[in-house]
Amino acid sequence: MSDKYGAGDRRFVVLGAVLVQLCLGAIYAWSVFTPNLIDAGWSRAEAMAPFFTGLAFFAVVMVFAGRLMLRIGPRKLTLLGGITLGVGYAAAGVFGSGSFWPTVFWIGVVGGSGIGLAYVVPIAVGTAWFPDKKGLIMGLAVAGFGFGAMLWVKLAGSWGDLLTTFGLGPTFMIYGTLFGILVAVGSIWMEFPPEGWVPSGWTPPSVEKAARSGGVNYSSRQMLRTPQFHIISLAFAFGSGAGLMSIGLMKLFPIEALTANGTDAVTASAIAGTAMAVFFSLANGLGRIAWGAFSDKLGRRKSILVMMASQGVVLLLFPLMAGTPYLLYLGAALIGFNFGGNFALFPSITADVFGNKHVGQNYPWIFLAYGFGGIGGPLMGGILGDMGNYPLAFTICGVSVLVAAVAILAVHPVTAPTESAEKTTKKEKPGRLAHA
Repeated sequence: MSDKYGAGDRRFVVLGAVLVQLCLGAIYAWSVFTPNLIDAGWSRAEAMAPFFTGLAFFAVVMVFAGRLMLRIGPRKLTLLGGITLGVGYAAAGVFGSGSFWPTVFWIGVVGGSGIGLAYVVPIAVGTAWFPDKKGLIMGLAVAGFGFGAMLWVKLAGSWGDLLTTFGLGPTFMIYGTLFGILVAVGSIWMEFPPEGWVPSGWTPPSVEKAARSGGVNYSSRQMLRTPQFHIISLAFAFGSGAGLMSIGLMKLFPIEALTANGTDAVTASAIAGTAMAVFFSLANGLGRIAWGAFSDKLGRRKSILVMMASQGVVLLLFPLMAGTPYLLYLGAALIGFNFGGNFALFPSITADVFGNKHVGQNYPWIFLAYGFGGIGGPLMGGILGDMGNYPLAFTICGVSVLVAAVAILAVHPVTAPTESAEKTTKKEKPGRLAHA
């Protein structure tokens, strides 16, 4: 089929993807709310509960979203996710009133489910429209998620001063309304191209070249039986858990470290907020693009090895860096940069190892590891924070990420499935998500 849709048209897909992901990335802004919750009497572990609950439901619901897209289409699924996310935050503002269980339910369960419903759509649709620039578009799509943290942290703080002006509940309501509107606008362009469409001037890769990267296709059921799946999942769980723990503590721990070094509380809070909202968040978004580009040169496995190893070293050193403003900014940027790389590299290695054909269904299973990391990392950080031992949390995460760096060396491409394994079940037959 000819290039019926011009390059100008498909650029709107990128705009829609970024709008959607900016809203979904609000989960990473949770640390801006934790001081208010702690001031209201919550423990540090309780203040982390809506965050890690949201991450868990994000990961679990994403598995079902991959199949739901085949039934209702990407535009409706995006809209459903945006409405669910918006209702979750708005209802937390109305019914939560700073109470523990209502906030956990509306932000964590409902809001997290909304993120899980919509997250896979921009990735699948974007790569379908840009087969000639798949790595770049993958990075741009997930970069919006990372940059979203900076936007929502700053609106609640220095840019919009929403928390000081309106309070916690109304800020949740404002955010919920904005999420619903922006995702609805972004969903307009969340549609797959016509079957057989290719960009003008682009020739699909040869069979031989395709076979070297994602040419052996495993269904989800086949993938789940391989050791490669478990190793990749373990590495993703450790890498994401360490980053998510850092997100949850990126304001609380530096405030304590800075004040212990003689900085007054107000200045310490401002410095810690800048570390999270600017340095971590910007680097998180940039890391998604940069690590995706690096992996095209180094290969996925080597890139994950370098990313995990460098992340482990920075996490081990971070307790020594957090009490000095410029070292804090450097540490926050490095942790954010490496953390963002997870979301460019792990979908790519999933496609490389288990094939391009079913990556839309396979990657959500890998992404479940993010849910486990989202529970374990922040929960551990909160518990150790209540015990007054933030440095131990960073040390444990640093060691675990170094273990992941070593483990990823054991990942090699799978061999071709046996004849019986090649038969795809009716439940796993390929659909539109194969474009991912």
